[in-house]
Amino acid sequence: MDHFENVARERVASVVLVASNRPDSPVLIRAATASIDIATFDAADDGSELLNLLHRFRIDLVVLAGYLKRIQSNVIREYAGRIVNIHPALLPAFGGEGMYGARVHEAVIASGARETGATVHLVDDEYDRGPIVAQWRIPVDPSDTPTTLGARVLNVEHIVYPRAIEMIALLQQLESSVTA
Repeated sequence: MDHFENVARERVASVVLVASNRPDSPVLIRAATASIDIATFDAADDGSELLNLLHRFRIDLVVLAGYLKRIQSNVIREYAGRIVNIHPALLPAFGGEGMYGARVHEAVIASGARETGATVHLVDDEYDRGPIVAQWRIPVDPSDTPTTLGARVLNVEHIVYPRAIEMIALLQQLESSVTA
């Protein structure tokens, strides 16, 4: 949200809706404070509730952040190539169901990997297996803990994710102008 509100050049994308399956999510308060529409949905739904939200707000690109549930296949089908996620490691390593947050950083350190980073990828029917859009690598320091490593990866995520989203949005605009 901060990136798209603060860009000095012409905006290629804007945040029009923040939705969460957790009604108490702090991001909903943050979005409402920024005058962005908010909504909640039931993650156990068959996807129709989420699709209704996406249609009602005319969403072109779905950006996941901190969403740990599997997106329903009907949503993935309808928004194929238009759902993006960020993962706190260099996929395909250290991805998959249950690999999020400190678990990822613990696994990276335990493996002896010398580098890690953040991966932006399109979402498909498998956890963390969609096509990779962008990666940013950082070294794993011998003194790293899951906490210190996680903080450094998060800093990188905050840089690479909005820029990758901007790139995807721009490509979508170019594609739609070519087909129009």
